[in-house]
Amino acid sequence: QVQLVESGGGSVQAGGSLTLSCAASGYTYNRYCMAWFRQGPGKEREGVADIDSLGRVNYADSVKGRFTISAENAKRILYLQMNTLKPEDTGMYYCAASYTPASGWTSTYCSGGYSTHPYSYWGQGTQVTVSS
Repeated sequence: QVQLVESGGGSVQAGGSLTLSCAASGYTYNRYCMAWFRQGPGKEREGVADIDSLGRVNYADSVKGRFTISAENAKRILYLQMNTLKPEDTGMYYCAASYTPASGWTSTYCSGGYSTHPYSYWGQGTQVTVSS
């Protein structure tokens, strides 16, 4: 069973930066789709960014140019570097992942990314609060 544990959340002022981490444990394959989601107070969960094992990335329009998703494969850690934070970035941030062996990998395995891909594993979340 795979477990995902997020860390790095906190409280910052607008314009500040945070880096979130998501560490995977358990048995994982080296082909993957991973993503960051967030849920603000009174809002539905939304996708923020995704990445696959080929290094292809996608970002929500609201974070383009400010957030960077990356993965350190050897350590099985997913990151989200967040710069120029805004109050509307406040929320619980979750990482999500799907893994497959090479035999199950296709170029469309992660099709849809944070929009529609059915991630298999989810973390418990880390809180980010941005004050104005």
